[in-house]
Amino acid sequence: MAPWLQPVVFYNRVKARARRRPDHFMARVPGLIHVGANVGQERKRYNKYGLHVIWVEPIPEVFAELQQNIADMPRHRAFEQLITDQKNQEYVFHVASNRGESSSILPLKEHKEIWQNIYYERDLILQSNTLDSMVAEENLDLQKHRALVLDTQGSELLVLKGAKQTLKKMAYVKVEAADFESYEGCATVDSLGAFMADQGFTEITREAFAAKDDGTGHYYDLVFKRDQSQP
Repeated sequence: MAPWLQPVVFYNRVKARARRRPDHFMARVPGLIHVGANVGQERKRYNKYGLHVIWVEPIPEVFAELQQNIADMPRHRAFEQLITDQKNQEYVFHVASNRGESSSILPLKEHKEIWQNIYYERDLILQSNTLDSMVAEENLDLQKHRALVLDTQGSELLVLKGAKQTLKKMAYVKVEAADFESYEGCATVDSLGAFMADQGFTEITREAFAAKDDGTGHYYDLVFKRDQSQP
């Protein structure tokens, strides 16, 4: 390779890696909706991008901590809701031992093959809502929130099925998902990809962040982009 070409090739490789980073889309949207907020661990990152953020978290004491954490961030709002594909449906919600981070409406399954020390310590009975209904009820401005981030521990496909109208306004969707049955009956990389394709989205980023010891299963951050030809 000619020496003068080396900086050009390096620059193009850096650009390609930047495009593949799971958070690259945040520079392209005015704000996002994050379902499965926990205590808002990503709040500083979102604030760095100047985003308008809607946080959604169902566990009461975790929600209270979330509110405290975003109290000095005027562009951030939080709602205490359990989001699925059903409105006013009663669910048993399992609260996990890691400060609620792995909590889910689904039983744990192969999740323990990566995180052996995590278990469910108690259950809550919660009423659900859909994202479409929440957006309408709270009169949320989706022009300010053009991306959706989901981290609901296996129930991501249910959230998406109850958000078909909201998805029409989204430019990007970021989802955490495994390629194995981490929770019983959970959404997987394949099932999410098929659903998102039906909604007019294409996967543009896939980054592994955890794996089983034997390498047979991985957790990924997936980013989907809406096809601009869609109405």
